[in-house]
Amino acid sequence: MKKLLSFIFCLTVYSISHAQHARISGQVSDTLNHVKLPNTVVALLHAKDSVLYKYVRANESGGFAFDNLQAGKYLLMITYPAFADYVEPVTLSDTSVLRYDNIMMTLRSRLLQEVVIQQKVAAIKMKGDTTEFNAGSYQTQPNASVEDLLKKLPGIQVDNKGQITAQGEKVKKVLVDGEEFFGDDPTLVTKNLRADMVDKVQLYDKKSEQAAFTGVDDGQASKTLNLKLKEDKKNGYFGKVELGAGTNGFHDNQVMLNVFKKKMKVAAYGIVSNTGKTGLNWQESDKYGQSMADNVNMEGGDFIVISGNNDEFSGWDGQYSGKGYPLVQTGGLHFNNKWNQDKQNIGGNYKFMKLYMDGNSTTTTKNILPNNTVSYRNQRENFNNNVMRNRIDGRYEIQLDSSSSLRLDMNGGIDHKKTNSNFYSEFLDGDSSLVNRNNRQLSVADDIRQLNSNLLWRKKLKKKGRTLSVNVAENYTLSDGDGVLHSFTEYFKKSGGVDSSYLTDQRKVFRTENINASGNITYTEPISTLSSLVANYGLVLTNSKSYRNSFNAGDAGKYDVMDSTYSNSYVFNMLTHKAGLGYVYTGRKVRIQATNNVGFTTFQQDDVYRNTNHDRNFVNWFPAASFTYTFSQQRRLRINYNGNTNQPSINQLQPVRTNDDDQDVKIGNAALKPSFRNNFHASYFDFKVLSERSLWLSVNYTGTSNDFGESSVIDDKGKRTTQFININGNENANLNLNMGWKIKPLNVNLGYTLRGGYYRNANYINDQLNTTKTFNGTTGIDLMSSKEKKYEHYLSLEATYNTSLSSIQQSTRTNYWTYNVTAAERYFLPWQFTIESDVVCNFRQKTAVFTDNNNVIQWNAALVKKFGKKEALELRAAVKDILNQNIGFNRSVNSNFITQNTYSTIGRYGMLSVIWNFNKVGGGSIAKK
Repeated sequence: MKKLLSFIFCLTVYSISHAQHARISGQVSDTLNHVKLPNTVVALLHAKDSVLYKYVRANESGGFAFDNLQAGKYLLMITYPAFADYVEPVTLSDTSVLRYDNIMMTLRSRLLQEVVIQQKVAAIKMKGDTTEFNAGSYQTQPNASVEDLLKKLPGIQVDNKGQITAQGEKVKKVLVDGEEFFGDDPTLVTKNLRADMVDKVQLYDKKSEQAAFTGVDDGQASKTLNLKLKEDKKNGYFGKVELGAGTNGFHDNQVMLNVFKKKMKVAAYGIVSNTGKTGLNWQESDKYGQSMADNVNMEGGDFIVISGNNDEFSGWDGQYSGKGYPLVQTGGLHFNNKWNQDKQNIGGNYKFMKLYMDGNSTTTTKNILPNNTVSYRNQRENFNNNVMRNRIDGRYEIQLDSSSSLRLDMNGGIDHKKTNSNFYSEFLDGDSSLVNRNNRQLSVADDIRQLNSNLLWRKKLKKKGRTLSVNVAENYTLSDGDGVLHSFTEYFKKSGGVDSSYLTDQRKVFRTENINASGNITYTEPISTLSSLVANYGLVLTNSKSYRNSFNAGDAGKYDVMDSTYSNSYVFNMLTHKAGLGYVYTGRKVRIQATNNVGFTTFQQDDVYRNTNHDRNFVNWFPAASFTYTFSQQRRLRINYNGNTNQPSINQLQPVRTNDDDQDVKIGNAALKPSFRNNFHASYFDFKVLSERSLWLSVNYTGTSNDFGESSVIDDKGKRTTQFININGNENANLNLNMGWKIKPLNVNLGYTLRGGYYRNANYINDQLNTTKTFNGTTGIDLMSSKEKKYEHYLSLEATYNTSLSSIQQSTRTNYWTYNVTAAERYFLPWQFTIESDVVCNFRQKTAVFTDNNNVIQWNAALVKKFGKKEALELRAAVKDILNQNIGFNRSVNSNFITQNTYSTIGRYGMLSVIWNFNKVGGGSIAKK
């Protein structure tokens, strides 16, 4: 009996041990030379989700083997540098034994000569913190721009103004081979660089140079796209010339020239247009007080914010944002080059722009007040503005030796801005009776100068992982302005008729000057092969001066009588010492970072006219932590936290009244305390190679203590007086989900979007605490399909729900839906004709507050005729806004104010254009795909 049991046991063990004895083996060699390929990476992936199961490296003779494999469906993927990936589907039973005697690999350089290549290249990969798109996996039409390519990438949207949104965040920089190309205007790259020149599109959060070197995230980063060009596209020249004339005086003329010679890039552009074309979105407001490369970073909490201009007074920031009718005359030059085995590189940009703006707008505001009362303010504005702007920036970097480098960045600019505005406003009581009426004219001339520089030295010490870096920066801004304010207000009795009137006739002279010097030293010390400690010390010196003088007209009619009530002169001095310690662990799949900085700030504020001063000392904390887990090249989870202290701005601190709008007076508060903000962010990315399914999910939460809020009083005459205060309870949360699929049988790319936002804002109105809670949620789908030289289809459907409630009036809730539909069609006809059409529909639900319909259907169409074998020359006849329904419109809910704004914008016009795309790259014309 014992022998029988032993026999059965042995038989069972033998059966189990052989139940999962599937095996795969083979050998890898070069197709052309029949040379064996040693060290080739051979991976076995689960077919259902492309998750790695096992992998090995081939031996010296190119042989490989997998033993003891479980039954199932797999992908056999073989990769070797410079060769195309080989992918073979495999189905295994419990006893399968598969042998691949001679797997032939093909060089990528030969792919263009091959008729059929059996391969599957991942369209998306994760490389560290970078999402990398393989541009060749997304088909574009001949002569397509980078913007056309970006529209096809999952998780990336490009609006009709060229603004790029990636994974729910606005893209602030677009680089070419890692270098800035015309600096801070991404549209000059995306609209003028050719899609077929791009090899990879990389998406990441660009950190400061010092943070990138030390590996320690400093909490400040900008969403960035980097376009890696194909090697054979880096020699030659290309560009575009477009000449267009239209109805009603519209015109659009553009030229762009690019010369690439290996590492050297030279480019120039010019634009003369009144259609709102590219070259206007410079984002120069981000440059004030920062160097070109954003290298220096003190978490933003140690600076007193001094505006480099006087936008609050003039009401215009010097840019075109879709409001009004623009005329732009702009041009620029770009140069960058590397030499001496890339040990030295230099780059720079120069830009010039004249922008003329005129138009009008109408704003309706409903004030929700305590005791179930409401009031209304209606305002009309006519404006005529212009700005002349010069910008120059440069960068030089040298590798001093094998372990150290030096980088210098500089930028500067001069603006001359003029604004002229005429306002008419009425304030109405809840029963629509007239409370006051105001006519106001404002003319301002403003000159702005800035100069910024940044020097960064980096050193790798003898011990691996031990580094030292020193960063020194200087920022200087100066703004001089002169303006005239003429305002006449009439106040009315309840019974009707004028009760009183008030006239303001003043000259305003203002000047702000800010000098900021900072330095930061960072040292990293490895404590193991995977982890290190980071120590840093920083010093910031700030000297700021600001005066704003108001003069009434004297007996001789000159503005020479100072109005002390609306005049001020302040000097701000601040010294901050900051030190911190951090820990960083970097494993194969896990990366952990935890840091904390503490800042000691001495703050001096002197009121020169009133001979008073405020001296204060602050202790500021800057904790930060992050956790990243990389499941595979196509899947990653990341969680971030950072806390930072923020100082109030000068406009918030100055305890002086301003009467730029005497119906909306603001008062500073010298007793404001710094605020502290907690930021939490989590993101998850997943991409499946076979199904080409992509998923991005991100969640954000921000809560602020001692936030800079407002306390407003609206008196019985309709005058609003606001003072800045510290307040608690402000918070917001956001969710963003983007998904994409490739429906192969239909040749359709399907995308799904889900966005949501929750905002809680606290303020005081007529001495009563008011909390406004706002929520908006958006869901949408988009479909895209194209076939080369045949057609392009695009359809996007979005629905958004908005709701808002203020605590002072629980019965008044603002709820409404908005719907957005976008459709675009392009058909390629015989004889090189193309017909294009796109429709953008915006539908907005009426509410008790927003009673206007304001539904818009904007339809554009064009007929294009191309000439030549390479279709380099084209004649385009287009009509914009065929139905003439384009209107400027937006709605907003802010605290206890519900606002609707309509403004003039470019309407219907026809345009006849001649466009020449010229190129000679890589020793010959760019080949078609």
